[in-house]
Amino acid sequence: MLERVAGVCGELVLRQVDGHCEVIANGTFLMDTRDGASERLLVTAAAERMRAGGRMLIGGLGVGFSLRAALDQPNVGQVVVVERERAVVDWNDTGGPLAPWHGDALAEPAVTVRNADLLEYLAGEPVFEAICLDIDNGPQWTVNEENAALYTGSGLARLRRCLSGGGVLSVWSAAADPGFERALRAEFAEVSVHEIPVPRGEPDVVYLAIAG
Repeated sequence: MLERVAGVCGELVLRQVDGHCEVIANGTFLMDTRDGASERLLVTAAAERMRAGGRMLIGGLGVGFSLRAALDQPNVGQVVVVERERAVVDWNDTGGPLAPWHGDALAEPAVTVRNADLLEYLAGEPVFEAICLDIDNGPQWTVNEENAALYTGSGLARLRRCLSGGGVLSVWSAAADPGFERALRAEFAEVSVHEIPVPRGEPDVVYLAIAG
């Protein structure tokens, strides 16, 4: 056990197992530092389709794998990370236990971190060339009831308004969700689905959608 804190979503625990770090929320496993392939694809797939030099929004900092991947993409000019759990930001920040896993990415000059709820942040309708969401375990497995609205038609319409013309939305999910895919296709001009095999259970899924 490295740290146990009271977070916005309840109890947050950072623990070390066999040399890797794991984040647990209210007894439920959220993420770890073992692989990160799907978290990286969440960003790289979006970066390949976004306008060069544009701004990318990453919803959910996690263990920093997606942020590091964004900084390594030539098309990404600036990155804004929105993370509502202060402890997660501190664990990833310079000197924190997660910083070595992503090369102290939060210290990069191209990075801005907002300690805020993503839905509240999006209410101002800031505009980005790419938005990458990894704040839940999927559209049907959200960390709170409020987040569920983000994956509906109205929530996706809000996300589209926060994208520039031809902007890219990518969404991480722990499993395929046909209903969410249909909602994406109703709102966006182009949608693709990428499956990433995992050691156990169903593949992780990254949904990629292009605004018209």
